[in-house]
Amino acid sequence: MPQDLTLYIGNKNYSSWSMRIGVLLTQFEIGFREIKVRFDSFEPNSEFKKAITPLTPVGSVPVLVDNTLVIWDSLAIAEYLNEKFLERQLWPDGLPQRARARSLCAAIHSGFRGLRSACPMNIEADLSEVGAIAWRDNAALRADMHVLEGLLVDALQRYGGPFLFGQQFSIADAFYAPVVMRLNSYALPVSAPLAAYMQHITQLPSVQAWIADALQEKDFLAFEEPYRLHASG
Repeated sequence: MPQDLTLYIGNKNYSSWSMRIGVLLTQFEIGFREIKVRFDSFEPNSEFKKAITPLTPVGSVPVLVDNTLVIWDSLAIAEYLNEKFLERQLWPDGLPQRARARSLCAAIHSGFRGLRSACPMNIEADLSEVGAIAWRDNAALRADMHVLEGLLVDALQRYGGPFLFGQQFSIADAFYAPVVMRLNSYALPVSAPLAAYMQHITQLPSVQAWIADALQEKDFLAFEEPYRLHASG
């Protein structure tokens, strides 16, 4: 397939936003060219901002370029890909399922700030001790996990699994793949149904490929993981 699409991403070890679209494209076998823009900092004069800001005024990743069209924000990119590749059925089949899937994507896109701030994605590191302390001390994290359990387990039971909306992978699963990475790295307590879903997502070829690339980076950034500095100091 001609690779007319170009996806700009950040470091695979850290960039949950980039992972959503990278996994989505790979899982649906949509050809694309990948350009990684290394995080150095998010200051206006950083190399990262200098590379991304000419593409999008918001200065963040992911960014999808389709010929002369530039789309940014993972939710907007997912919707664009769904419209461009309607035959691939990136959203679940059925109006109620699609509405529910969009609600789940919107929830993780704009919410769960307690989980996201306490447990930033870091695929490479074993952060089980950090996760245990955060679980003990962080009420916002525990509240977010309670809601997350309810949403995901309800979808798995309502639609029969193994994916959130039945037998087929969808945009919703791509959006929760980085959440699975967080839960794995921080070893947060989860129910048996959610643990089974996490294992299923982790073993997908598209997710395995992303993990393999993340492990190869070995580009540890102080502002992304201060706990590593404390441990080594």
